[in-house]
Amino acid sequence: MNLKDITLGQFFPGNSFLHRVDPRIKLAGLLVYVVALFLANWFVTYGIMLALLVWGCAVAHIRAKTLLGGMKPVIFLLIFTAVLNMFYTPGTPLVSFWVFTITYEGILHAFFMVVRILMLICATFLLTYTTSPLALTDGLESLLSPLKKVKVPVHELAMIMSIALRFIPTLIEETDKIMSAQRARGADFDSGGLIRKAKALIPLLVPLFISAFRRADELATAMECRCYCGGTGRTRMRELHLRPADWLFLLGLVVVAVAVGLLAHVGL
Repeated sequence: MNLKDITLGQFFPGNSFLHRVDPRIKLAGLLVYVVALFLANWFVTYGIMLALLVWGCAVAHIRAKTLLGGMKPVIFLLIFTAVLNMFYTPGTPLVSFWVFTITYEGILHAFFMVVRILMLICATFLLTYTTSPLALTDGLESLLSPLKKVKVPVHELAMIMSIALRFIPTLIEETDKIMSAQRARGADFDSGGLIRKAKALIPLLVPLFISAFRRADELATAMECRCYCGGTGRTRMRELHLRPADWLFLLGLVVVAVAVGLLAHVGL
């Protein structure tokens, strides 16, 4: 697996409609999409959610190769989830061997569960793909700003999320560099079984942790030099402004979510 396939947290600049949508609307839209996805319970409703996701990827100019490549890191999780659902969902038996029984309901449940996880990952990827970490932080801070009245450190929470999102691609880049250096010394990370591959990755952990702590220390030093004191008196690089198109985008998502809920209620 190429570490560069891990796309979560990576921002790709662009000028598409989704790139221009206000980050607050995109965060609220993602929440609406997740709710609708959990309401979906059959092929029709899942088809609607898939069509919406395909539309978003087309608008953001995301190639299918890029999207599918980002799924590689979670293949094991998907297989594990599918197997658990197939073997442990009661229903009409189809195949039985030893103490295991695969049911018709288990196969359906496993299929829908895998599709749901894939769509959740793709929707999150779509958010980070079209929204810079800074804009995402400002949007989250703005949405959570009412919590300041009850002494919740909203700015600090948003800052933590921003740093975490920035660290994902940074650590991937650092790991890729360390693996390249180890390969130049004769290390083999691709051949052998699962246990051998895991053992080959152990030498990467120490330099990776050192690199992560060094990056964190550099960030802390930079914030201290700038006399960082939270969000007090902070001037934003770019102010957030809601446009009519943003509200229409969110309204469309809400309409789709309501439609999915109604169709799910009647069993479609």
